[in-house]
Amino acid sequence: MTLRRNSAVAIALLCAALATAGCGLGPGERLGGVELTVTRDYGSEPMLRRQVDDVTESDTVMRVLEREAEISTRYGGGFVQEIDGVEAQERFSHSLDWFYFVNGVEASVGAADYRLRGGDRIWWDYRDWSAAIGVPAVVGSWPEPFLHGYDGHRHPALVECRGGGIACEIVGESLRRAGVAVDQGARDDAIRVLVGPWGRVRRDATAAQIERGQRASGVFADFQRRAGGGYALWGLGVDGRYVRAFGPRAGLVAATRRGEGPPVWVVTGAAVAGAEAAARLLDSTHLRDRYAIVAEAGKEEPVPLR
Repeated sequence: MTLRRNSAVAIALLCAALATAGCGLGPGERLGGVELTVTRDYGSEPMLRRQVDDVTESDTVMRVLEREAEISTRYGGGFVQEIDGVEAQERFSHSLDWFYFVNGVEASVGAADYRLRGGDRIWWDYRDWSAAIGVPAVVGSWPEPFLHGYDGHRHPALVECRGGGIACEIVGESLRRAGVAVDQGARDDAIRVLVGPWGRVRRDATAAQIERGQRASGVFADFQRRAGGGYALWGLGVDGRYVRAFGPRAGLVAATRRGEGPPVWVVTGAAVAGAEAAARLLDSTHLRDRYAIVAEAGKEEPVPLR
């Protein structure tokens, strides 16, 4: 009898110690809410959007998805095969699969291993990846990753004005209005927003990946030199082919990433007027569920072009 009582006391003390340390035997500490979005075809078709409020420190991207949608998995449960009846498939000329981002950054680990934090925005998208298997960063989770960071870490936000004029002020104000503190000094770990005409923005090594095509940058847009000087902004289709040349006052909002470095956003255009048009799109209304977006003549068009 004494042995049982001593064992019970020992277990109670162990549980209390674990709870104090924040790593109990149960689900763990509550983290607050996360947002879950599920779409198809580069965000063009919404399937599910939900605020999930009961997330704990033991939850992963996969666990949240399992609670909110009907899914099937493969490779031992580490990767998603199907969500609400939409299944990954291989075709002769196309390959379609499920990919996910957290706070607008493509995850580097499987969904079953990605631990969440309060405020995270999870976005699953079913897309044809024949033209680009990797899309390192997108703009569709604005104001993330500026607000809560990515990969479990917060990062400072930095606006680099590269001849953007009033567009730089608009970008800074949009970030502050979204609750983001804009850093004033250059830092290696900063998430940068480059603002200005493409001729200036392209001097940055990360931004310059856009000229190397969507396989390098994940951005289905390009700037090509005009015969008489300057640049022309092109929109690409899901197959990576050039679909449409936009006018000289068109602007682009896009994000990319180089290796394991922080994401870099570009708010740019063939000219300063294009950068200003793009800067006016920095809000959830225009950017939600977009990989990248073009502004022209008061309208916006998501890229890749359909």
